Amino acid sequence: MRSSSYSAMPARTLRALVVLALAAGAVVTAPNAHAETAPLAAKPYMGWSSWSMQSSKYPGLNPDGDYSYLTEANVLKQAGALAAKLKKYGYEYVNIDAGWWMDKAWKSGFDEYGRQKPDPTRFPRGMKAVADDLHAKGLKAGIYLPAGLEKGAYGDGKTPIWNAEGCTTADIVYDDLRTTNGWDSSYKLDFAKPCTPKYIDSQARLIADWGYDFLKLDGVGPGSGKSGDQYDNVADVAAWNKAIAATGRPIHLELSWSLDIGHATDWKKYSQGWRVDTDVECYCNTLVSWENSVDDRWDDTPAWTRHAGPGGWNDLDSLDVGNGAMDGLTKAERQSYATLWAIAKSPLYTGDDLTRLDTYGLSLLTNREVIAVDQGPNPPAHPVTPSDPQQVWAAQNTDGTYTVALFNLADKPASVTADWSTLGFTGKAAVRDLWNHENLGTHKNRITEALPAHGSRLFTVTPHGTTLRWTGIEAEAPSNTLSGNASVADCPACSGGKKVGDLYAGGKLTVNGVVVPKDGTYQIKVAYVSGDARSVNVSANGGAGTVHKFPSTGDWGTVSSVHVPVTLKAGTNTLTFDSGTGYAPDIDRIDVPQS
Repeated sequence: MRSSSYSAMPARTLRALVVLALAAGAVVTAPNAHAETAPLAAKPYMGWSSWSMQSSKYPGLNPDGDYSYLTEANVLKQAGALAAKLKKYGYEYVNIDAGWWMDKAWKSGFDEYGRQKPDPTRFPRGMKAVADDLHAKGLKAGIYLPAGLEKGAYGDGKTPIWNAEGCTTADIVYDDLRTTNGWDSSYKLDFAKPCTPKYIDSQARLIADWGYDFLKLDGVGPGSGKSGDQYDNVADVAAWNKAIAATGRPIHLELSWSLDIGHATDWKKYSQGWRVDTDVECYCNTLVSWENSVDDRWDDTPAWTRHAGPGGWNDLDSLDVGNGAMDGLTKAERQSYATLWAIAKSPLYTGDDLTRLDTYGLSLLTNREVIAVDQGPNPPAHPVTPSDPQQVWAAQNTDGTYTVALFNLADKPASVTADWSTLGFTGKAAVRDLWNHENLGTHKNRITEALPAHGSRLFTVTPHGTTLRWTGIEAEAPSNTLSGNASVADCPACSGGKKVGDLYAGGKLTVNGVVVPKDGTYQIKVAYVSGDARSVNVSANGGAGTVHKFPSTGDWGTVSSVHVPVTLKAGTNTLTFDSGTGYAPDIDRIDVPQS
């Protein structure tokens, strides 16, 4: 309902049409429910979330017990800092996380209709007053709820449902009171019962009347550490989509956490964002740590990349790079953390204490060139090299340039090279350093940077060379040699309709007839399929080879590619993909650069 015929309609008329559509069974996505506003999630959202500081053991953050940081006063203090320091850079959401309806002992409170009720100690003026204050600062207000009917709201099944005559909590859950969500803290809603959607409607109406612009729905499955029918909350998410649309208020719906990529189509249909991983917080004496779990994102993000775009984004969780020692990271780690979030086009919401950002942290959060990578029209980057300790990620931009990131994820310094052939061209290119706002001149064929442990660089690369030509060889070609368990299998997504799989326990694929014009190291493009990250030893002409880890493609029906450096001799060569003692990815084809 975004055609021009609706653009001049009064909000009241449009809202009535939406309600009629819903009554007819239509699914109306939240971005389109209110034609007078811009679509939700046209670009990744930016802002602040309370959870990182609530969950940390850092001295002084939670003096009244675990998670005690969350109060009206602290939220508004952070909002004031956001408005003063970050709003002009695009940060606008202030998201209140779990606990707003719980007392300091983490005991929940509910209203007479089984809906979460703000704790009077944490939020003495209630949630609407907080939203009003945020709006007065030109900011947007976010709130949080778990999936399902919380156990404390059940009330022996006798609690009435708001605006649903005759319906009680017994009429919206399964008779056996099976639990759901990532903590089993709620009873699973039974959407075969007619009263059930009315409970979601009542929650949506409440947060809309309070004036909230964002809802984080947490513990959603499949995901959140749980699987199986009991933890399948797709119906809940669909109901929230409808309920939000029926309110007539645009509310961004964000899903959490570690969502099942097998349901990516559902998350994209019904929400504006989805967490792809575990909590980034370490639940320790800092906000985060490199090992738990910032570094996991380089492994877990690639499979999701193709699902991100206007209307819905892959959420990598909070970006805690602004507070120095409280973050628990080195300067190099803070920059790499921010670099990955930006090139992946994740929402940029920090969980730092905005009242005491250090100079370096402020520079990371307010670098306009890096923010433009995240917020601009270009696609998210993906790895163009394997998931080895030294990695290159890239995206081809709409103007013909490339966003290129170099990462050294090793625990000691190392050099990282971005070879222009991995971008599809050869020759010269101009390079701009985005973090340092510096033009680095023209580089021929590649750029190499010495990086500290866990370090990174971020560039815009403007090609002035020529497009590479490639020679493709299908993995299943009859001229190739299969050893051990290796076999040819059908693959509708693969270039020749087939692939070589069963590369495990010594299974090998040897690609014969690899011809190059002269001796040298070539970046061979390998198209592959792998539902999880897998390693393979790649060697040439019977040599020892190198083990490379290929990132997950997300499932066993999607093809991705990475470039592997291989030293070849002039003339005809062989390339071998050896599974060794483990499991290797399925191979679709290789492409050999002609120069």
